[in-house]
Amino acid sequence: MQDNNTGVLAQHQAALAEGKFLIQQCNDCGKHIYFPREVCPHCGSDAVQFASPSGQGTVYAVTTVRRKPADGGDYNVSLVDLDEGPRLMSRVDNLKPDAVKIGQRVSARVVVADGKGVVVFDAVGVAA
Repeated sequence: MQDNNTGVLAQHQAALAEGKFLIQQCNDCGKHIYFPREVCPHCGSDAVQFASPSGQGTVYAVTTVRRKPADGGDYNVSLVDLDEGPRLMSRVDNLKPDAVKIGQRVSARVVVADGKGVVVFDAVGVAA
């Protein structure tokens, strides 16, 4: 196992900090993996490598978290199925929280703040 400075999580965080969204793909079974792991959860192989996904996906589930305006206002929490297969939790940024719908097509982008990157999504076909 690799240490915390060179392991797959550190590599993933470094890529996000540079504005790059990467997932892994297993060289043995061909399946895509997200969140990064040392071994493939599908077949157990350690022959995994980072790859750039299309960034395209579909909202699988969504909920609106209610907050007072003084606390930042409402936001959505969305589960997104990437076209490559993995499902991840994030948010859809370019719509009001109540406007995000299951089945909606979205596109990933990385937002970097204070040296840390996070993957968010924008609804496809919606003006920013």
